[in-house]
Amino acid sequence: MKIGELARRTGVAASAIRFYEAQGLLKGVQRLANGYRDYPPEAATLLSVLSGAQRAGFTLDEIRQLLPQDLRHWQHAELMAALQQKVAEIAALQLRLEQNRQHLQQLITLINARPDDIDCQDNAARVLASMGITNGE
Repeated sequence: MKIGELARRTGVAASAIRFYEAQGLLKGVQRLANGYRDYPPEAATLLSVLSGAQRAGFTLDEIRQLLPQDLRHWQHAELMAALQQKVAEIAALQLRLEQNRQHLQQLITLINARPDDIDCQDNAARVLASMGITNGE
């Protein structure tokens, strides 16, 4: 199938398809006499796997290491380990994001608790001091 048809079937842009091919992730592509690419039927499945893996947070290098030559022959133990590792990375990222959210929320509360008798500059100094940050004076 030509690249336009593959792009329509999968929803993956032709430029992304060419990129995956250039990266060695999309194999079995034939060149016709007119220079057009001819993709095998399994290219659509492979593009779904590639897109899904990237949406799940896998890098191209991680995908390259896990991707079997034939999609029917996955290395179960390696795949499961990689999936579990990615879940752990996501959990750690969620924890860091939650800590960042709480920190920012505390900062907003502290800034909004400005006493009426001080201006913005003095409030900034008050907030920085409460955070243990000095202005260098």
